[in-house]
Amino acid sequence: MPRVAAIDCGTNSIRLLVAELTLRHDGTVDLRDLHREMRIVRLGQGVDATGRLAPEALERTRAALVDYAIAARRKGAEKVRMVATSATRDAENRDEFFAMTREVLGVEAEVITGDEEARLSFAGAVGEQDPDDGPFLVVDVGGGSTELVLGNWDGRGADVIAARSVDIGCVRITERTLLSDPPTGDEIAAARELAGSVLADAFDVVDVAKAQTWIGVAGTVTTLAAVAQELPEYDSERTHLYRLSRDDIDTLAQQLLSVNHESRAANPVIHPGRVDVIGGGAVIVQVLAEQLATRGGPRNLVVSEHDILDGIALSLA
Repeated sequence: MPRVAAIDCGTNSIRLLVAELTLRHDGTVDLRDLHREMRIVRLGQGVDATGRLAPEALERTRAALVDYAIAARRKGAEKVRMVATSATRDAENRDEFFAMTREVLGVEAEVITGDEEARLSFAGAVGEQDPDDGPFLVVDVGGGSTELVLGNWDGRGADVIAARSVDIGCVRITERTLLSDPPTGDEIAAARELAGSVLADAFDVVDVAKAQTWIGVAGTVTTLAAVAQELPEYDSERTHLYRLSRDDIDTLAQQLLSVNHESRAANPVIHPGRVDVIGGGAVIVQVLAEQLATRGGPRNLVVSEHDILDGIALSLA
């Protein structure tokens, strides 16, 4: 089977996975990583306020894509799929973004719906889980949006029961509410209220009480797992499948929101591009944990390094 390249362009980061697809005897498809890379380009810089992609944000994204195209060719990728999410869905000048991606990659970037984003994240996250641990609730806290998807996994494929994407993410919530350094108590309260009100729409659609296992994907939750373990450097093997309790999440949110930018930047596991938004992301995860407990959902969060990138790659099988 072919080698493929998957690119996920979100509000805060852009990521590449080059993988080799292998068909197993039972009809399932296995992914073998050849190359993974992530860069913080902050494509959604100011989009919430202006409705437009900033020229400097487009240029940062272009520079990353040029390097990604070279890496994909060198690894022998025969197919490329790029999906773009929240920031480009909302931007008035998104045609500039499309023209740039066509020029650099030679393929069209796809602006997927929030629900499709959720389904791809689910497919990527549950592939190595024990089917008996389902139903699974997969939550993807991104820069501009958060996706919740509930479903089952039988070892061969995913059966999605319900999915919803809402417009709250670590960049949006920070730009709207957490304006001081460190944020004030009133700002934190406003962030919690905003997260709760926006996430309520997702909980109306996704019945989390049916879930047996809660899986969190993407940079906010993997960073929280690394901070919780006080790792000397970021290590995806240590963060993958790490479990966070509700008490852990409360402690991490308080820790990250009580210190200033300089203190967060000194933590070796927090990527420089996440330093100013990780507190906002922690608020969203904290509110999610509270709501799951209130609604009878799972109490512990299983952190996964496998997410929408893996789902995009599998879609090319």
